[in-house]
Amino acid sequence: MVCVVAAGAFARTPREASVDSLKNSHRVVHIGGGANAASPDSIHSIINDFYLDQFRQFDNPGAPYFMFMTKDAHMALGMGGTVRLRGWYDWGGSISGQAFSPYLINMNPDPRSIRDLDANPSGSNIFFRMIGRHTKIGHYQLYLEAEFSGYNGVDFSLKKAYATLNDWTIGYASTTFSDPQALPPSVDAQGPNNKMDATAVLVRYMHTFKPGIVLAASVENPVKQTAIDAEDAVSTTTWLPDLGFFLQYQWGNNSMQHIRFSAVTRQLTYRNLLTSTNHHFVGWGLQLSAVANICKPLTLYATVNGGRGMAGLGGDWIMNNFDLVRDPEKPGTLYAPEVFGFMASVQYHFRHNLFASLTWGQAHYFQKDGTPGSDYRYGLYGAANVFYNLTPRIQFGLGFNIGKRVNVDHTSRWGRRLCAVASFSF
Repeated sequence: MVCVVAAGAFARTPREASVDSLKNSHRVVHIGGGANAASPDSIHSIINDFYLDQFRQFDNPGAPYFMFMTKDAHMALGMGGTVRLRGWYDWGGSISGQAFSPYLINMNPDPRSIRDLDANPSGSNIFFRMIGRHTKIGHYQLYLEAEFSGYNGVDFSLKKAYATLNDWTIGYASTTFSDPQALPPSVDAQGPNNKMDATAVLVRYMHTFKPGIVLAASVENPVKQTAIDAEDAVSTTTWLPDLGFFLQYQWGNNSMQHIRFSAVTRQLTYRNLLTSTNHHFVGWGLQLSAVANICKPLTLYATVNGGRGMAGLGGDWIMNNFDLVRDPEKPGTLYAPEVFGFMASVQYHFRHNLFASLTWGQAHYFQKDGTPGSDYRYGLYGAANVFYNLTPRIQFGLGFNIGKRVNVDHTSRWGRRLCAVASFSF
């Protein structure tokens, strides 16, 4: 097919057209006061606020199908959710669980479980969102989301709970170091193995400067650091917050195309039991991420990240105690190993409701000499996905995942998975 370059800042790409069709699938119930009914433009504007979210990810729920709105369109309240059913088939050594992570590839698979077929409704969710505009305090929003993704993939657990007032956000929300919009669509629940997706209690300031510059900074309750507890060293409680920051340039008429530089600092602490002393140092992470429609049907995604002591924020690294690990040369000492990851993906829309994506990435963990040979060194991740939206609120997907785990001693093993998903939102 021929790629036609989008002309002008307001050309609608298939991705934007898909979101537009979702915006138009609402039913508004007017309640309460207001002498004059709101204009259609006012109603459309407040619905649009549901989707203007810098931290919105591909599989996040849309605005509720039914929404209560005051007649003057100064306040809207909706309850919605998603029923999501996901199934998968592994072969060549199954991966335990619904998340396809190269780290989890079994290096010595049991012949009795060389293949695995499973399915569950994990990822189904319910949420409440209120959006309002007040003449004195400005724009505000309240959001609460819970997901069936806890124990055994079905227990109910809190996912997000936050409030925003103009440029301020306070509550339990995606860390400022993450960039969910720059993550490609994925049938698999995990996604790329360098994905930063931690959630934290935070206070964030985020402001959009014209023409398209966005700046954000946050103070965040530390995501619990993961450190190896041993006979000679143990982790201790944290007593300083994480600090997050990003600077973004976006173009078009929304944030669906942008390039972002993000940074985070983390306070890492442990106690040396041999010397009976506490130790503290600063971990850090850097990330460069981007998403762009280089022509109308074609979207590119890319992320490069790395640092020290940032393993607990996501990716393959979160699967083990990689924030702080034992120093093989110094008894009683822990250190923060360096990590590095990258991801590149291409998405092609055959139609606004039919698209495919290809993704390739790697997550690398750099240890000191003397680390046991059976420890994880790096993982390769690949995915091919096809999605079809039967309606704006009914979606089906089929995917193939391939991954490779490589250990310190250079032993390796490949893992493969076929997966499918059906999603119904309301």
